[in-house]
Amino acid sequence: MNTSVLRTTALLTALLASAAAVAAEPAVAAKAPDARCHAGAYRLDDDSLVSVGTIDKPEQLRWRLIDGRTGKLTPKDGAWVSTRGWTDRPDGVQVSFGACDEGRIQYEGHAGKKIKFDIVDTKFEGKGVSLRGRLVLPQGSGPVPVIVMVHGSENYSGVDTYYQQHLFPAEGVGVFVYDKRGTGGSSGKYSQNFHDLSDDASAALREAQRLGGARIGRIGFHGGSQGGWVAPLAASKTPQAQFVFVGFGLADSVLAEDRDQVVLDLRAAGFGDAQTLRKAREVSDVTGLIASTNGKRGWEALDELRKKYQGEPWWKSLKGEYSGMIALHTREESMAEMAKYDYEVSWDYDPMPVLRTLKTPQLWVLGGDDVEAPPQETQKRLIALGQAGRPITSVVFPQADHGILEFEKDAKGERQHTRTADGYVRMQLDWVKDGTLKHWPYGTAKRLAGPK
Repeated sequence: MNTSVLRTTALLTALLASAAAVAAEPAVAAKAPDARCHAGAYRLDDDSLVSVGTIDKPEQLRWRLIDGRTGKLTPKDGAWVSTRGWTDRPDGVQVSFGACDEGRIQYEGHAGKKIKFDIVDTKFEGKGVSLRGRLVLPQGSGPVPVIVMVHGSENYSGVDTYYQQHLFPAEGVGVFVYDKRGTGGSSGKYSQNFHDLSDDASAALREAQRLGGARIGRIGFHGGSQGGWVAPLAASKTPQAQFVFVGFGLADSVLAEDRDQVVLDLRAAGFGDAQTLRKAREVSDVTGLIASTNGKRGWEALDELRKKYQGEPWWKSLKGEYSGMIALHTREESMAEMAKYDYEVSWDYDPMPVLRTLKTPQLWVLGGDDVEAPPQETQKRLIALGQAGRPITSVVFPQADHGILEFEKDAKGERQHTRTADGYVRMQLDWVKDGTLKHWPYGTAKRLAGPK
């Protein structure tokens, strides 16, 4: 799964612990350095667009279309094998590339040429750290809208992996990407301190303006997942920001994410009655105290809850981000796991004061079937904020998971993500350009709140 669909906090994720086709011209044998050189956006001979980006393995690539279709490319026997979405099932899509310096692609029988952009790499100062960044603009001399990519919880390079820097400039939207502190080419220690991260994001926006000069038109923040906490906070510190986009984020606390996941997991296991969920809430309140204090408080209360409930049939179905891990394991086992992760997390951050007062226009897009960031409470809050006159437009893709991804279930009932929901990318581009959503419908999206 790509960056926009990682769990909201890497700490909590760790606690959970959780064909080949030949194109019209000869395929080039893929080696790790060559694979990276193919990253970019390509205009095909039918005027359609395909972007290609790097992923976690340097020899692999991922192609994307604006309508959300996507596949992973893996070299095999001198050709590329494409697999559907984030599954391992071949999809039969035929892709090949020319030599690195040629910038050529063959995609599904259509020849394409890599689009040239105006690209500037930079180093700039965040809050006490040196950050690596990159500004990517469509070629030209006039002003263009620009997004500053705010990280989720991922701990790897945004400059090397964010696909928006290829796809969006090909559609007239500039992108500033940077490596989060402690990742890629940036200094400092990896952190999930939203206050420090929002200061870094604010510095990134100012650096984009400095580099782009007169070419910077409408500019704002674009944050997915954990970035949904950081981007509005950054905007509250950055008068220059003209918009905030949030994808699959929460208008609730970090602790609420686990609490709501526990409820979803128990319901899925057949334990959805009110009495059981009330008992589970007692547990998640205590495991949240343990997690947020790094194991310094809460163990005695958890021991009492174990005595009361561990003999009941729902107990072993406890999951969530971390509640199941803590409740179903010993103190020593849980502490040993937590000891591996010594970075800050803004456990006590409440996003509502910022959302109630922020004057910067915001677009929030939620996945209605998101099991990593359950959206129900966030939907209620966003609707209420919109009704109270806050400049918030909120939209939901009813059947989409985290990342606004569509999925199928395999024989074990596990979700297999097959594509990004149709309309999600088009919606972002339209709104970033002028602050409106004027090309409805956007796939299956439903408006929750905001101007028509």
